[in-house]
Amino acid sequence: MREVTVDSPDFYALDELLEPEEIEIRDRVRAFCAAEVTPSINEYWDRAEFPFGLVPKLAELGIVGGTIEGYGCPGMSAVSAGLVAAELARADGSVGTFNGVHSFLAMQSIALLGDEEQRERWLPEMARLEKIGAFGLTEPEHGSDAVGLETSARRDGDSFVLNGRKKWIGNGSIADYVLIWARGADGAVGGYVVEKGTPGYDAVVMTGKTALRAVWQAEITLTDVRVPAENKLANCASFKDVSQVLDRTRYTVAWRALGLATASYELALAHALRREQFGQPIAGFQLVQDKLARMLAEITSMQLMCWRLSRLADAGRMTAAMASLAKMNHAAKARAIVADARDILGGDGILLENHVARHHADMEAVFTFEGTDSVQALIVGREITGLSAISGRKPAR
Repeated sequence: MREVTVDSPDFYALDELLEPEEIEIRDRVRAFCAAEVTPSINEYWDRAEFPFGLVPKLAELGIVGGTIEGYGCPGMSAVSAGLVAAELARADGSVGTFNGVHSFLAMQSIALLGDEEQRERWLPEMARLEKIGAFGLTEPEHGSDAVGLETSARRDGDSFVLNGRKKWIGNGSIADYVLIWARGADGAVGGYVVEKGTPGYDAVVMTGKTALRAVWQAEITLTDVRVPAENKLANCASFKDVSQVLDRTRYTVAWRALGLATASYELALAHALRREQFGQPIAGFQLVQDKLARMLAEITSMQLMCWRLSRLADAGRMTAAMASLAKMNHAAKARAIVADARDILGGDGILLENHVARHHADMEAVFTFEGTDSVQALIVGREITGLSAISGRKPAR
């Protein structure tokens, strides 16, 4: 059989809208993924093992910290950060999730809500990936209604004492710094950095996952965990501050959905050009061409939407509803694209060696995390109607 290669789709010449430095960092990450991630990731995914060997190599790429300026971080544009997120996800959803949790959720929380001393204390070594971060918000009984979190923080002298449980915490079992969001005696939500080895902190890796198997999520139990007062994020006073972090990072999830969709389209097209049935490549059949054309149309619209949203983010004009609209749209569209790709590959589509099966499974997690499809729709619905679908009233400003 002839070897078939397929270039990453750019049907509407989006590259012409990108700055040279944005293209350079995208291509640098793409080359890294082709050399270091794609050849080995299936084995880690199959064994549900985290690829620790990739961590120092990711550090050398100079991408950790994303849009954060200073403290050893690259200070890249939102477009560049999105392109990085897409390329990592295009190679593997687990690797993309590891970077998303560390660079965006954990590091952005410190950058946005920490004071200067805290940023200087934690961010430089996190930028070098000498220390790994995690973001502990979700609880066993509080997923979509994260604002209802029950983990408590009680002041005791020069420390805070944390008690509670967290679930689905990416990097939670391996992180050096775990941001735990907890409710104080006054009812306000604060962020507390729990350092590795702190007594009373217990993280158990969740098993039995059928998606994102090469990144570890943990179920965490906090039993009288004592955190120094200086480890409480200085500028977090309420859940609205936590939401600020989520709003700033959610747009990268749309890029990650785009990355998974792009990879699946590329693999499906290459397979269709190579695979022959009834005496000709299946790419010549009408049903296959119809699927490929529609996949490309969705990917092209996703590319343009991501680019525009990120440009708005760079200009300080991105709203929470804008980010939610992109996550909602892209996760649903990517989910359909990877399903069509799996169908085009036929029986080969369920073999890990062909990569689509991994993307197909991982996309189910992306569809759910950082706000489900329905929750994103309600955020957009509240913006366009002025009414909360939960309370039926105008939301407080």
